[in-house]
Amino acid sequence: MDLKLTGRRALVTGSTAGIGYAMVLGLAREGAHVTLTGRTQAAVDASLARLRTAVPGVVADGVAADCATAEGAAAVFARVPTVDILINNLGIYERKPFFEIPDADWQRLFDVNVMSGVRFARHYTSAMKDRGWGRVLFVSSESGLNIPREMVHYGMTKAAQLAISRGLAIEMAGTGVTVNTLLPGPTRTENSEKLRAERAKAAGVTVAELEADFFVTFRPTSLIRRFATAEEVANLAVYLCGEGASATTGAALRVDGGTVNQIM
Repeated sequence: MDLKLTGRRALVTGSTAGIGYAMVLGLAREGAHVTLTGRTQAAVDASLARLRTAVPGVVADGVAADCATAEGAAAVFARVPTVDILINNLGIYERKPFFEIPDADWQRLFDVNVMSGVRFARHYTSAMKDRGWGRVLFVSSESGLNIPREMVHYGMTKAAQLAISRGLAIEMAGTGVTVNTLLPGPTRTENSEKLRAERAKAAGVTVAELEADFFVTFRPTSLIRRFATAEEVANLAVYLCGEGASATTGAALRVDGGTVNQIM
């Protein structure tokens, strides 16, 4: 399928690794001009080098900035004034019992996971509307529907993204700009691999044992009963950015391995 993305300018926040990088890679393979972001210049440079090896001739650049802050967002806007495709992928998570989550942690996750996307969408979407074409994608999580007991504050931010995405889609009605939310499930990334290795060591078990227990204890409703790959998640994101997805907007699309135990 030709997604007709050649020459489209795409920006993915939090994209030097994991799902974000997989999305950049997928968009680049479809001919888009991609911009990735990361907090350090070293991470940006390393990811750009990796991308250029994977997709010879790719048109790509990167911005080193903390996209979770207003100052960092402004730095990106100054370097990249307009885009055709915006993927708000930046996000963080942590496990912590509800009664041990201080105000500062609630605010930190909200600032990173929610307000970063608000700022980027507010800046870029008006120009998309004026041009009559655009794609905005918020990367939420199945945790926005199945609020996880072990990280309620994370689930709160992912549910907030659903509301913002739907509201913005309504605002963009009839303009040629689509706005959707992606809901990944448990996904294998560089960071999650590192965290599981640390947890396995602390618990005195193997990583394989820890992963098996995860789908029994924390995500028993998973139908694939494994971690998805970042590429599997990115495949749906890239499709949603294409011309063929022009009738899909205001939607929350799941690539969660069947973890959400409901039909809709």
